[in-house]
Amino acid sequence: MQSLVHDYGLFILFLLVAMESAGIPLPGETALVAAGVLASQGDMSIVAVIAVAAAAAIAGDNVGYWAGRLGGRALLERWSFLERHASRVLPWSERFFERHGGKTIFLARFIAVLRVTAAWLAGISKMHWWLFFLWNAAGGIVWAVTVGLVAYYAGHAAAAAISRYGLIAGVAIVVLLVVGAFVFRFVRRRMLRAESEV
Repeated sequence: MQSLVHDYGLFILFLLVAMESAGIPLPGETALVAAGVLASQGDMSIVAVIAVAAAAAIAGDNVGYWAGRLGGRALLERWSFLERHASRVLPWSERFFERHGGKTIFLARFIAVLRVTAAWLAGISKMHWWLFFLWNAAGGIVWAVTVGLVAYYAGHAAAAAISRYGLIAGVAIVVLLVVGAFVFRFVRRRMLRAESEV
């Protein structure tokens, strides 16, 4: 198992993050968290984990953007029920991306559903590519650094606590991380909702 992680871990991380970013609902962020924890145990380099995750996020989002830009509208217009819905939603989406596109692309990297769909929506809405690329690169790098380092240091702290205090400390850490994740997501949703109402 250790040799599998050592030989293919970064490739698997790249694949999962890139495919999720391109619009396929896969556990890219979970893979980054797992890689960060493995790096804390010395199985991988945290610098490599962060670099691979950031590159995969940027590459995958660009694939999603161009797929949306070149074929998204044709796909929406293929079926009448989708076309009716798209004709109501797309004008609003285009105005929204014109006003808030950059911020949305940056924040989408930190929100599970938007992480999968934002690049497609930006492409369909014909957001300027260079603007998309700048915000996407910033979001991908900040996300990879933040999530990677949090997982890395949480992995270190968990290992130290378990070795010192036993399994109860491990359970307590997991509970705290889950509660923290829920609070973090709740705050992010509130911020995004407030942003969209401006």
